[in-house]
Amino acid sequence: MVVEWIERLSDAFEIHIYSQNLEDLDVSRFVWHRVSRLPGPHLFNFLWWFCANRLQRYCDERSKNIQFDLIFSPGPNCLDADVVTVHIVFAEFVRRVRSELEFKRNPIRLWPRLLHRRIYYQTAMIVERLVYRNSCTQLILTAPQTAEEIVRFFGRMEVFPVVSTGLDHNIFNPSRRLSLQKYARESLGVAEGRFLLLLIGNDWRKKGLGTLLGALEVLSDLPVDLLVVGRDDPTPFLSIIREKSLKLRVRFLPSIKDVETYYAAADAYVGPSLEDTFALPASEAMACGLPIIISARAGASALVTDGVDGLILDDPSNVRKLAHLIFLLFDNKELRERLGRNATQTAQKYTWERSTDELVTVLQQILQRKRELESEIRP
Repeated sequence: MVVEWIERLSDAFEIHIYSQNLEDLDVSRFVWHRVSRLPGPHLFNFLWWFCANRLQRYCDERSKNIQFDLIFSPGPNCLDADVVTVHIVFAEFVRRVRSELEFKRNPIRLWPRLLHRRIYYQTAMIVERLVYRNSCTQLILTAPQTAEEIVRFFGRMEVFPVVSTGLDHNIFNPSRRLSLQKYARESLGVAEGRFLLLLIGNDWRKKGLGTLLGALEVLSDLPVDLLVVGRDDPTPFLSIIREKSLKLRVRFLPSIKDVETYYAAADAYVGPSLEDTFALPASEAMACGLPIIISARAGASALVTDGVDGLILDDPSNVRKLAHLIFLLFDNKELRERLGRNATQTAQKYTWERSTDELVTVLQQILQRKRELESEIRP
């Protein structure tokens, strides 16, 4: 989402990007300031990044006389941002997975990884509180239901602007999916007659993979398989997969640039997220004409009318309800086709041009308010 915004925002603003890496962007349209990366565990690099990006911006302001009108951050990545887009509320996510973070519920060999995760989550929540409770920082939401969590955890009662996501309909559409279907299933080795579910994203615990594996176990008599795509390490789930006898039915694959290949291979998209501010892959699947099952905790569920253009899982921890919804799609071709057609019509309303226009309007309003406040303060 941020990449798509940046490409289009350069028409309205002079953009300076501070990041540790850069992918899929035309560097001629902005100024990139590379922030060094600290090797080692993710937690150490996050803490380093948090300090280093502020220090580098400070040095650039002094030595290069760069003056920033607005500081925009995708998520709580700095304490001095004027604008922050909220992509996840860690406090809500940790509340939902707290029991899974207990040492007694995990084998000893996973304790080092678990300890790292617990410290990282606690650190993220501390940063989140510092950023989101600051009334001088304008929060922009990508889903309206996130406002409830902002009120509950951070006491911010104001009305926050919501900027819709966008989709590239030249890539994500039913015609392209169907044209790639045969090649995609053959290249992935999907056996004829198997019903393939797809889950895409990172932080698979947050994406509800545990619930999805439980649902597959319930559906053990059906030829239903699962493809999980992302950059996460599957190791924490391998013991669960062995215990549930799912080894031959679950595959982990890396993210690829031509992600539409995965949508083409799938029969349905399933996203039982425990906490997800938006969940872009679900909306991409809708644009491709796939029937979807999405958690009510995912922001993209705001796009869905239950039973019309998708199925909504009210409780993302309810294994049997999820299994029932998967069975409905597996058992009813007419339902799959109807949901897929309607999903495409819904998704066509959302474009990156529309999303960027909404964001530009919000940023310009914030910039105007900031200038007015500064003029009042000046003697």
